[in-house]
Amino acid sequence: MRISKVYTRTGDAGKTRLAGGQEVWKDSLRVETYGTVDELNSVLGLARVFNSDEGKTGDAVTRLERSLHWIQNKLFDLGGLLATAPGETFKNMPTVTAEHVQRLETMIDEWQEDLEPLKEFILPGGGKVSGFLHQARTTCRRAERLCVALAREEEVDEHLVKFLNRLSDALFVLARWVAKTQDEPEYLWERELETEGNSNT
Repeated sequence: MRISKVYTRTGDAGKTRLAGGQEVWKDSLRVETYGTVDELNSVLGLARVFNSDEGKTGDAVTRLERSLHWIQNKLFDLGGLLATAPGETFKNMPTVTAEHVQRLETMIDEWQEDLEPLKEFILPGGGKVSGFLHQARTTCRRAERLCVALAREEEVDEHLVKFLNRLSDALFVLARWVAKTQDEPEYLWERELETEGNSNT
């Protein structure tokens, strides 16, 4: 598909068209859902930028780049499916399948092999790359919640919800994996214990 003109003025009245031509309000749940998937994709793009700009080299940097590149492409496919009116099909329509969900699970298992068991909750942040991955994780959870809400009102392929669910898990594990393999800090939640004579009450 070639885009020759960015602005069309057709959305000035607050409506947009889904793939297939169905006109909907721009604040509709479906538009909000695929818009959040787009937001998620943008955060992952930032993680890729910092992964390549830090001057680091090695297998971990290359592996992360390849993983995020694949994930971004699948998110673009997922967003395209959400932007398609229910029941509409077209040539070369993208897919998100059980095999793609399984690939995420395989990636999670492979990253976990390099990590120690988690003993405490992790505070989002740490290094630049892992920080963006934690932000992506929370954005992914929001996209998943919206997709679930949409599926309760309209037809949504079940694999879209499953992919987002597994992706949020993958991003959490990946943030930890990056912290370890790229020597980024990882901050743990510190439980505040009350001591005698030192109470907030």
